[in-house]
Amino acid sequence: MGEIKASPDYNWFRSTVPLKKIIVDDDDSKIWSLYDAGPRSIRCPLIFLPPVSGTADVFFRQILALTGWGYRVIALQYPVYWDHLEFCDGFRKLLDHLQLDKVHLFGASLGGFLAQKFAEYTHKSPRVHSLILCNSFSDTSIFNQTWTANSFWLMPAFMLKKIVLGNFSSGPVDPVMADAIDFMVDRLESLGQSELASRLTLNCQNSYVEPHKIRDIPVTIMDIHLLQFHGTKYAAIDPSMVSAEELEVQKGNFSISQEEQ
Repeated sequence: MGEIKASPDYNWFRSTVPLKKIIVDDDDSKIWSLYDAGPRSIRCPLIFLPPVSGTADVFFRQILALTGWGYRVIALQYPVYWDHLEFCDGFRKLLDHLQLDKVHLFGASLGGFLAQKFAEYTHKSPRVHSLILCNSFSDTSIFNQTWTANSFWLMPAFMLKKIVLGNFSSGPVDPVMADAIDFMVDRLESLGQSELASRLTLNCQNSYVEPHKIRDIPVTIMDIHLLQFHGTKYAAIDPSMVSAEELEVQKGNFSISQEEQ
């Protein structure tokens, strides 16, 4: 129990990457927490949005690996918002505060849904250059809880945590997966009642993503996703970290893909 939290990698991350807290709304209680790592010269970074049970540091391994390769990565923990429009407006203000016109978004579960809603929200003046979605969804009706969404704020924290924990695997898993689950449970315990209630509300509140508003945004699998932007102004990696050979290979792959289409 607690293998990841006690690991050298996690301790190195927490000791080298500062946690920043930013307020962008008039309500001083709405505090965005974030880790911003990698070259500040990158103006189109990769931003991670966590699932219901996650905090910004659940992406620490991705941050350590990607920044080591020259990427700028920002991992967020969103404050309490009770509807998608309110979240999107707050996120837009955060990007304005960080002076980021366009970003790549990686979202896990609820984070992926919110990433899509933000892309939809800003479709007339695009702020999202690409999306990476992990175990996400585009319609909250799949949870069959839209009728209870507005009552989460009344529930005590232990009941909300029980709802979230019900989605975790309870059967036999390999040691690596078991450690990951333990880490996520630990992160869940750090969230307060209002944070959990608001996230579950956003997760289950009746809503869907309007596909025609995000149809021009690239969505690809994570391990090759950002390669397509190497050598462009939307690259999330320091150009000096990309070899000429990599760029040539990427251009060749892009040409093949275009011909297939």
